[in-house]
Amino acid sequence: MKYLLFICAEESIDRSPGNEEQIAPAAQAWVAEMAGRGVRLQGHQLRPVSDATTVRVRDSEVLVADGPFAETKEQIAGFDIIEAADLDEAIEVASKHPVAAYGTIEVRPFEQ
Repeated sequence: MKYLLFICAEESIDRSPGNEEQIAPAAQAWVAEMAGRGVRLQGHQLRPVSDATTVRVRDSEVLVADGPFAETKEQIAGFDIIEAADLDEAIEVASKHPVAAYGTIEVRPFEQ
C-alpha cells in the first residue's frame, strides 16, 4: 500500500548552514536506507511557507492568499511517498526519519 508522509516541522528551527549540515547527512542516510529497502518511491523538501500560495474558490470567485491555509506552528516542510506492506511498516519507516526527533511525520494512506 502507498502512503504519503508529510514531514512537518516548526519553521523557527535553525536552518542556518551550520545546523543544516548536521541535519542533511541524517536525511540523506534515511533516504539511502529507504531507497535500498525499496520502500521510498519519491520525496522532496519544500520551500518555506513564506513562498506558499493558497487558492480557494467561493461562489465562483477565485480567492488567492499568500502563505499556507493552516495557521499552526508546524508546517509541511517536505513529503515522501512510500510503499509499505502495512501501516506498521509505514510507521516504522516514518519513525526512522530524522525530522521525527524534533518535528512530526504524518502518515496517510492513499485512497485505493
